[in-house]
Amino acid sequence: MKIIGIVNNYPQHDNKTEETNKTTAQPVLFTKTDATILKDGKPFFVPDNMGTISWKSALVVRLCKLGKSVPARFAHRYYDAITVGVDFTATDMQKQLAKEGLPWDLAKSFDGSLVLGSWLSIDQIKDVNMIQFNTNINEMPSSEGFTNDMLHKIDELIEYISQFITIKTGDLLITGGVGEEQEVLINQHFEGFIENRKVLDFYSR
Repeated sequence: MKIIGIVNNYPQHDNKTEETNKTTAQPVLFTKTDATILKDGKPFFVPDNMGTISWKSALVVRLCKLGKSVPARFAHRYYDAITVGVDFTATDMQKQLAKEGLPWDLAKSFDGSLVLGSWLSIDQIKDVNMIQFNTNINEMPSSEGFTNDMLHKIDELIEYISQFITIKTGDLLITGGVGEEQEVLINQHFEGFIENRKVLDFYSR
């Protein structure tokens, strides 16, 4: 399996101009290995040798069919479940690698850097473009998203990605982090929800 993530797929708010910045550019992708996945409520152990570790929550889509050059109008046939995930980044490392013009795969794809919630069947969702999801830290609201705000919707992402990369059963699509990056601290309690359904529950250690 492979994990494909999208960068900056939600409008970014500019506090100086009070405007929302949007882009018409093609999606920007990154990948993670299957060793990054944590699930079943297992804790995320904050690395002590990688500098600042930050996080963003995202809606994650599970692909269920082999496909190449899939038209957007048929893309709904190629995924069967969604969940909330927390995507961790080694922020200091990423900045240094970018400054040196080097790939920043290590900063995004270290072991355990993607925590997944339990899967919710797509059959239980009325409209994938109208999903509200949120993440709480220590029972306080911390991050929230609405799929209608995506600059590139799920079906459009599948169409774009499958032009270049064959998608396969079991592949995962991280549809883009929401909100500002936040530093993870020891002993934080993460809970993720799709609408009013709790799908994610774990601690940082």
